[in-house]
Amino acid sequence: MLSVTYRTAVQPEWVDYNDHLRDAFYLLICSFATDGLMDRIGLDEAGRARSGHTLYTLECHLNFLAEVKLGVEVQVRTQLLAHDHKRLHIHHFLETTENKRRLAESEQMLMNIDTRSGRSAPFDPHVADRVNQLSALQRGVPRSAYVGRVIGLPQA
Repeated sequence: MLSVTYRTAVQPEWVDYNDHLRDAFYLLICSFATDGLMDRIGLDEAGRARSGHTLYTLECHLNFLAEVKLGVEVQVRTQLLAHDHKRLHIHHFLETTENKRRLAESEQMLMNIDTRSGRSAPFDPHVADRVNQLSALQRGVPRSAYVGRVIGLPQA
């Protein structure tokens, strides 16, 4: 089962003249969900201070599935698709809190960074343990059809 990594109401400064969530703010909400995931795996403020590590986003694909209006309560559930000793392949599901209507999905590749050197580094052992626990907890959760998609026009 996927747990919620972020929850919010759509804010007035996030909407356009039609009261629809602007495209950039779909990603902002997913970014806050990445922060929630970081908290869950031990890269919260205390964990970052202790280890000197953080996550950087290397790549992001965002699929817009439905419009959402001002004030609507939304949440993000996050799936850990895969991981190695310093990367996480994740998928965020942005949905309404009321009826779980899917609004967007974002597939991302995250890299563990040692902030002292500014370079990639293996996860701290505590974080690696938490990542392994999350992976085991989510084992068997089906992947979305939006995972692994490539953008492009059909070849003529």
